[in-house]
Amino acid sequence: MTTRTIQPHPFADTMTMLRRNIIHAKRYPSMTFSIVIMPIVLLLVFNYVFGGALEKSSGGNYIDYLAPGMMLLLPAYMTVSVAVSIATDASKGIVNRFRVMSISQSSMLTGHVLGALLQAVGGILAMTAVALLIGFRPDANAVEWVAALGLLMLVTFAFSWFAIALGLLSPNAESASNAPFPIVMMPFLGSGLVATDTMPIGLRQFAEYQPFTPITETLRGLLMGTEIGVNGWVSLGWCAVIAGGGFLWSKRLSAGRAD
Repeated sequence: MTTRTIQPHPFADTMTMLRRNIIHAKRYPSMTFSIVIMPIVLLLVFNYVFGGALEKSSGGNYIDYLAPGMMLLLPAYMTVSVAVSIATDASKGIVNRFRVMSISQSSMLTGHVLGALLQAVGGILAMTAVALLIGFRPDANAVEWVAALGLLMLVTFAFSWFAIALGLLSPNAESASNAPFPIVMMPFLGSGLVATDTMPIGLRQFAEYQPFTPITETLRGLLMGTEIGVNGWVSLGWCAVIAGGGFLWSKRLSAGRAD
């Protein structure tokens, strides 16, 4: 009797893992809810509590300055969700269980990334709606809106792969929830809230050379028509480095767990 080997199908396996992540998100909505709601809450806090004092940094209506930068909180916060999900799977032995199945071994990781992208779209739409309600008035055309959404998806994609590596490194979900904390803080330490030239010299140098500042300025330029300059290319370069490094790091850690 001949035994037929079942060949893995990467696309179908990835879609199955994506469906699994969506089901998990439905069963445990608190994580998704907090990731979507917290950036919106912070948008409202900075606009209404600090907006008057920070008006001079915006050169006009502060919400128009603030909203593009706050949108980048969503990819940053998404890293926590991805890292926790991966660490939970790894600590419960689910990762090892998938390894003995005839599936594409990268599909589990890719499914988490695609799940993060779907959640990010929902969060971006919700934040944009709230920002418009409180006075955000972008002057972007349809092409610029598509480019802005594409940039946000690219940032989410890049940092999701990095978050997967952090999740695989973490011994449990609690540790994984703390590992992305520096990433979560980086949008606050860039040009998202105030112009970098208003910062003390040491902080200004960090803000100008960390990845979220050129990404913020590119997003702000697409939505508000401000000067982008080289920030667009720098943003794409950062995303490529972070995505590539996170992917290779995740693959190595994933293979190491199998040994």
